[in-house]
Amino acid sequence: MTTNAEESSMIKPHQNMNGKGKVKESSSAALMKIKTYLLALRPWSLSASLVPTILGSAIAYRSVGMNEFNFVIFILTIFTVICVHGAGNVVNTYYDFVKGIDNRKSDDRTLVDDILSKDEVTQLGAILYAAGCVGFIPLFILSPARMEHLAFVYFGGLSSSFLYTGGIGFKYIALGDVLVLVIFGPISVLFAFMSQTGRLEWMTIYYAIPLALNTEAILHSNNTRDAENDKKAGIVTLAILIGRTASHVLYAILMFTPYSVFVVISVKYSYWFFLPLVTLPQAFKIEKQFRSETTLQSVPKKTAKLNLFFGALYVVACFCAPNLPFIAQRY
Repeated sequence: MTTNAEESSMIKPHQNMNGKGKVKESSSAALMKIKTYLLALRPWSLSASLVPTILGSAIAYRSVGMNEFNFVIFILTIFTVICVHGAGNVVNTYYDFVKGIDNRKSDDRTLVDDILSKDEVTQLGAILYAAGCVGFIPLFILSPARMEHLAFVYFGGLSSSFLYTGGIGFKYIALGDVLVLVIFGPISVLFAFMSQTGRLEWMTIYYAIPLALNTEAILHSNNTRDAENDKKAGIVTLAILIGRTASHVLYAILMFTPYSVFVVISVKYSYWFFLPLVTLPQAFKIEKQFRSETTLQSVPKKTAKLNLFFGALYVVACFCAPNLPFIAQRY
């Protein structure tokens, strides 16, 4: 026969185990939810904005020197750009689903498979835009750039990230390619450079061109892959307008023109700019996969991965070259 004390000692461990189990379940559910939100941002595509931002910062570093380069500004710049890009991805997910473009064959499964609800996607987009704006406040306080110049570039990029599929919906009227060429290249590089130096240096746009073309290759491969579904949904993209054969030609131009640019720059200015050509064999492999319907599905992600390595080597070249053409150095 057990006493009350013995009964309570037998019950408590069981209760504690249930409590720990519930805690583990809730923490596991929270982690899964965070992972779901992160996947909704399409992290594989974030290199398209991250690399140009780092490039602009690298050019600024070479221009002002280590003593004037502000690493806090660098972190804030990356934070604001990534927030805006992530928010733009979420907006794209929402409007593609609402307009009936995303279906069971789509690459983005966030709303198609009810991984997140439409309200959750909307809230995530609003949080990211708000976080980007919050990050912009200390950025313009610390930056030597004039507030109106910095704000014009930042909010221009923010508006464009929304209008790509929201509002006017440039993506749906064959103008998405133009928007991507401007945002994920010149705007990102210019914003990062100006945040550090305070100067509006238009010559930085030349440095953005190889990355802009490479990033446009990501979008164009995505639109070529989805051309049939997009056509059924009643939207118009450049890939639909020019057809499959011309789309392949354009993809090849977007992929290989940057390498040609680097060969010219290397011969004329510094051999360091040969460095990104290390990725050329992989570019040929991906271009070959673009030609086949069976392998086209994975091309956008592979192009984005190539963009990351290609851009990283480009940044290294800018750091190591004896001097950067067209960019004035103050040290």
